[in-house]
Amino acid sequence: MELTELLDTITLPPARTNNQSVRVGDSVFETNKSLLLRECEYFRALYRSGMVECHQEEIHLRNLKAQGFIIMLAVASGERPILNGEEILEAIECAAFFQAEPLARHLQDLLNSDNCLLMYQACAIYGLLELRESSAQFIRNMYRDLQESLNKLPQELIEHVESLVPSAFVAVGSHSTCSVDELPLAATRTVCYLDEDDEEWKVLTALPVEASTSLAGLTVLDNQLYVVGGVHGVDKIPVDASFCYDVVTNTWSLLPGPRQPRYNFTLIGIEGCLYAIGGESGRTTMSSVEIYNVPTKEWSFAAPLPRPVAGVACTKAMSRIFVCLWKPMEINEIYEYIPNQDVWVLVSTLLKHQSYGHCMVAHRDNLYVIRNGPQDDFLRCLMDCYNITTGQWTSMPGHYGNSKGALFTAVVRGDSVFTLNRTMTLEYAIAGNMWKPCKQMKGFPRNGSVWTFLLRIPKERKEVTVGHLISQVCIIAVSHFGMFR
Repeated sequence: MELTELLDTITLPPARTNNQSVRVGDSVFETNKSLLLRECEYFRALYRSGMVECHQEEIHLRNLKAQGFIIMLAVASGERPILNGEEILEAIECAAFFQAEPLARHLQDLLNSDNCLLMYQACAIYGLLELRESSAQFIRNMYRDLQESLNKLPQELIEHVESLVPSAFVAVGSHSTCSVDELPLAATRTVCYLDEDDEEWKVLTALPVEASTSLAGLTVLDNQLYVVGGVHGVDKIPVDASFCYDVVTNTWSLLPGPRQPRYNFTLIGIEGCLYAIGGESGRTTMSSVEIYNVPTKEWSFAAPLPRPVAGVACTKAMSRIFVCLWKPMEINEIYEYIPNQDVWVLVSTLLKHQSYGHCMVAHRDNLYVIRNGPQDDFLRCLMDCYNITTGQWTSMPGHYGNSKGALFTAVVRGDSVFTLNRTMTLEYAIAGNMWKPCKQMKGFPRNGSVWTFLLRIPKERKEVTVGHLISQVCIIAVSHFGMFR
């Protein structure tokens, strides 16, 4: 659908106050005050001010283009339009003028390697600061690929990008909790990051002794690592405590665990909340979902999944949460969670002969479902791509090597996918309908399952020595064992 046709499709909420006409350039838009109040700080300030304009049937806005206003109304009504360069510029101008946060968030979801430089420079001009920072960080993550184009920007913008740190590829093995007697061995319970310049894995921090990454939920939200739940030992006794690691201060903090003790579940973070999805409790598979509100530090139950599932494939794309559920014998179903309605909605179904989706990652508005190969061959994975904008599936040609489950650790950064196992870290470049291997680095020397994610590590951070690590573990042990008495 053409963007200029979107206005005809917009269904506005019932007006609780008088309708409002807004003239932008030569175009007049019929909307209502409740919509404008909800979406724009500009109109909230206007109506609060009591100025004569807020009592007029028509508000006239000069020096703006109608297309930007159309985009803002489309986003306000729940549309998620994909924008070209000219539309992005007008949307940024509109978002800055009206102080329209929903439009700014949508623009952030559209950030990619094709438009990040345009967004960065436009946001610097119009003063859209949060989107400017997101654009700068995106460019920093793809500095190697964008450096030549970046050099065409003003020097101060280049220097700001270069002052940032790229998101590092981080990994941690599967570890159960640690007792006081095992403290001398606790130095192996480390979270590590890949130094891409040295092509070496280096220690970031040690896990708290009461933290378990065995069948736990791990995710990153706002550059903080969360470790939730997990199990003690082979009897799979659920861990009640949860932990948060602040990479800036290099400290761990203790959090309350979910209301329903669970393990082998999926944890994902978005917009200030953690979602604990499915899992097991007492060896029973669950469909329940819990949400942890980070600011209030409280857990609450959300709408359950359509059916019980453990270790569900899950990802977020364009600030939306998607899961891939397997339905015997050869059906994969993609569901989306709609927060403001608290429902799971079936988005699409994939019918394939080869088993079920083990992993799902997102790039732009594409969901990549990674499946085992023919006859349950886990060493040769197949991949299918679902585009959430067009609603179309694409089978990606060929097989992808999956030695020791490497593909199931896939993490996307910019236009790259990082995967790893004990023998190598392999970076793929996402190009068209292919993932092309482009760089091979050292593997992660840990047995068992591995969790992977991205973190921005401060430049001034000191290297962690073994002695410091053991000391840190002992301090954490004293603190946390005291808490659990």
